[in-house]
Amino acid sequence: MKIAVAGATGRVGHHVFDILSASDHDVVPISRAYGVDVISGQGLAAALAGVDGVIDVSTGPSPDQQEATEFFATATRNLLKEGEQAGVRRIVVVSIIGVDRLTGGYNAAKVVHEQAMRSGPIPVSILRASQFHEFVGQLVEWGTQGDVSYLPNARFQPVAARTVAQALVDRATDPDWVPAADNAPVAEIAGPREESLIDTAKLLVARRALPLRIEALSNPAWTDQDTKLMEAGALLPSPHATLAGPTFQDWLDATS
Repeated sequence: MKIAVAGATGRVGHHVFDILSASDHDVVPISRAYGVDVISGQGLAAALAGVDGVIDVSTGPSPDQQEATEFFATATRNLLKEGEQAGVRRIVVVSIIGVDRLTGGYNAAKVVHEQAMRSGPIPVSILRASQFHEFVGQLVEWGTQGDVSYLPNARFQPVAARTVAQALVDRATDPDWVPAADNAPVAEIAGPREESLIDTAKLLVARRALPLRIEALSNPAWTDQDTKLMEAGALLPSPHATLAGPTFQDWLDATS
């Protein structure tokens, strides 16, 4: 099969590209680094020529809800338009566990992304993933003020980006693949066990000898509705989710 990867240089995308490149499939990278832009449309028609399927792991440049929504709406419109004209037969999209339970920010933008893909002319399969192991470090960075990183005491079940990439490739290249029924639950993939974001952040900081102290958010101005939902378990997978390793600690051992 000939598979295009939208967001081929991103956190998940580079794993998807590597896995496909090591197989018998023909892989086409879609990213600005390769001269293809899903927002302007530059090079997109040529990149999708002869493509059987698309794995969409593109990410917006900002966590801001409006900017992220504009990104996904535009990128999806362009992918569907050029994909339909090129005869693309399927699109596999990565999303986030909990987007249907949270209310704002980047998660709300991903809901728009899912809806736009489902309403398009090309059969689509959506895989919601838990937060990546790799994302913990970014959250620590975002929450840092001086020598303290403030984080929500979220409950989640983190998963390795490469594990998600393999699941996306398996879906996109499955010869028996059929799009899910409209009333079927959205497929999910998560790590093997529930974790605390505070605990995983402390593990990461200790392992990497970072001069930071991790503290739970205590400022009432920061405890918005979504933060409360995350602390209550809104990021945890559904009972039907696929669970796959490594654990966060095993991943940290392998990457530190």
